[in-house]
Amino acid sequence: MIETRVVDDPAAVCAERLAESVSRGVHIVLTGGSTPRLCYERLAGMGLDWAGTTLWWSDERCVPPDDENSNYGMVKRALLDRLPAPSEGGPEVRRMRGEEGPHAGADDYDRELREALGEELPRLDLALLGLGPDAHVASLFPGQETLRARGRAAIGVELAGLEPFVPRISLTLPVLNAARSVVFLVTGEDKADAVARAFAGEPSENAPGSLVRPESGDLTLIADAAAAGGLEAD
Repeated sequence: MIETRVVDDPAAVCAERLAESVSRGVHIVLTGGSTPRLCYERLAGMGLDWAGTTLWWSDERCVPPDDENSNYGMVKRALLDRLPAPSEGGPEVRRMRGEEGPHAGADDYDRELREALGEELPRLDLALLGLGPDAHVASLFPGQETLRARGRAAIGVELAGLEPFVPRISLTLPVLNAARSVVFLVTGEDKADAVARAFAGEPSENAPGSLVRPESGDLTLIADAAAAGGLEAD
C-alpha cells in the first residue's frame, strides 16, 4: 500500500516527517538532491533534540567529502553544520566513504551497518529516497546488475547511469525493502514520467523505484502536483 501525498510544499512536509523520527532517536537514511536539501534546511531550523539519532546515507559518489558532488557534503552544508556535534547532543553520523572507491567503500559500509544494527539484514527505521528522471533510486540504475544484489547491505556501482558519471556506493534493494518506513520525496514536471513508472506501473528493472516496496514497513510518496501529474493521468 502506497500513501501518496500531493502537497504545495513537499520539503516542509518531508521535514515534519523526518522530525517525527528524530524525536524517537532512530536510524535514518538520508539522500542527495536539490529537493532533499530544502528539506534538510527546514529540519535544521526546527530546534530538535538529535540525541540518539543515527544518520546513514542511501548512496554516495566516489569523490572526497568536500567535493561539490558529494551527497554527504551537501547534507553537511544544509544540515549538519547547523547541528550540535555528536558529543554535544547531535546525531551520530555514519557517512559512506566514497573516497575509498566503490568496492572498498561498499565493503566498509556493509560491515558498519551490520555491526551497528546487529542484524544479518540491517533494518533501518526510516529511509528517505529521491527518484531520478530515469526512475533510478539511490545509485541503483535501470537494468544494472546491482539491482539483483542479494546478501549485501551496500554495493559498489562501477558506472552511474546519469551525470556525474563517477563510480558510486549504494544501499541495496533488500536493505531498502527491509526498512520500517520508506519516504520518497519527488518534485518537478521532469519527474512526472518517472513517478508514474515507479508508482503506477508494474515492477520492473527498467524503473528501479518500482522495486522499492517495504516487506513489512510503510511506503509514502511526497510530491508536488507537477511530479504527480503522471499518476493523475492514470
